[in-house]
Amino acid sequence: MSLLVVGLSHRSAPVSVLERASLAAEAQTKLLQDTLAAEPATEAAVLATCNRIELYADVDKFHAGVAELSTLLAQHSGVGLDELTPYLYVHYEDRAVHHLFSVACGLDSMVVGEGQILGQIKDALALGQELHTAGRLLNDLFQQALRVGKRAHSETGIDRAGQSLVTFGLEQLADGADVSAWAAGKKALVIGAGSMSSLAAATLARAGVEEIVVANRTRARADRLVEILAQAGVPTARAVEMAGVADELTRADVVVSCTGSTGLVLTAEAVAGALGVDFDSAAQPPKAPVAPAPDELDQHAAWVENGSAAQDRAVRRMPVRLPVDGPVRLHLLDLAMPRDIDGAAHRVAGVRLVDIESLAEASADAPMAADVDQVRTIVADEVAAFGAAQRAAHITPTVVALRTMAADVVAGEIARLDGRLPDLDEKQRAEITQTVRRVVDKLLHAPTVRVKQLASEPGGAGYADALRELFDLDPQTVAAVSRADLNDPNRGRS
Repeated sequence: MSLLVVGLSHRSAPVSVLERASLAAEAQTKLLQDTLAAEPATEAAVLATCNRIELYADVDKFHAGVAELSTLLAQHSGVGLDELTPYLYVHYEDRAVHHLFSVACGLDSMVVGEGQILGQIKDALALGQELHTAGRLLNDLFQQALRVGKRAHSETGIDRAGQSLVTFGLEQLADGADVSAWAAGKKALVIGAGSMSSLAAATLARAGVEEIVVANRTRARADRLVEILAQAGVPTARAVEMAGVADELTRADVVVSCTGSTGLVLTAEAVAGALGVDFDSAAQPPKAPVAPAPDELDQHAAWVENGSAAQDRAVRRMPVRLPVDGPVRLHLLDLAMPRDIDGAAHRVAGVRLVDIESLAEASADAPMAADVDQVRTIVADEVAAFGAAQRAAHITPTVVALRTMAADVVAGEIARLDGRLPDLDEKQRAEITQTVRRVVDKLLHAPTVRVKQLASEPGGAGYADALRELFDLDPQTVAAVSRADLNDPNRGRS
């Protein structure tokens, strides 16, 4: 196993960099295809969310793999390699497995314990399977990550350590008030009809808003979401075209936006216009995110060596949203990356804006539940089990090839016996054949079972080579077994 992951997230990079580095669906597809076409990667999968971009690959050369994956991420994200490199982290083999399992459990999320990441991991696996870039290693890895994440949520109270970004964002908008009491009687505008926007609409419905309006570039998807809301018992739910957002903004109390747009959906001027107030874009210029100073971030080589420990030492400086003077007339929740709502909108009188950046600030000091330690234990155990299973699987083709060779030897000897003793009847021939097979099976049983046990231990990869050498197995035969296993249509599908 030569698993490598290169990526950046809210833990390693400022939001301004994450916004620029975000990958659209088409870019993810091209990134995977180019990664597989380039050496030294033989498999690839990309996990791209609103606060992380990670490229996973099975490589045969570590340093060349790091250089190639970093270059590809820079090319497809549109952020220069020199600018991107200080924010990248690198994990290899067991550390890469540990990282993905931690991500799947919500330990690496902006809001610890959120469960939406499981759906995003599932989507990443599905894309890799669809494009045939995910082979045996990444299929096994991502499916196991999904199982580990589900186990963490079912066996511990990790959900209590944090909430989904939607719930957490609404709590920030409510500013300490009970969300249901805050939402009662309000009119909500949801921009977008994807998974996050649908979750936001459902959460608002449960919170008791009076009306939900859904706007989306594809009207059919907005209509479908409205149907779902109506079935859920929302008193008033309707869909509008994106062109109707400006009018709906004048009537809304709460706006949640999460689209795939690469530009702003709501400008500060549009927000101010909807409220009928003046907005001077030249006044009070927004504070830009300050990137960590060079001495506060380990350089790329140190990130390779120290992994997540280097990330934890990274210093994040983000602008703090100023408190709203006077009553709040419009609540804005921006869950998109890149952002949908102009960050300057928080300077419009009567507006409270919560976005990915301010959520990161608010969640940074959130108390960590004791359940987090339980999840970390689960992750450690599962990483060890995954490594053992992969090492054991590595020797399986060799064991199969050995048994195939033994079966061929038996068949050859029985054929030779038939030539020497042609007068044997069928019962005698069958008994001799069965006896020879039992002898061979008994001789091979203990060594093959033991070699699988030894191969599953750390450093056990060499046992497959030793077995091939001792029994003079044809490497092509072993490779053929591996290919047959990899091409099994039932393998790697959930």
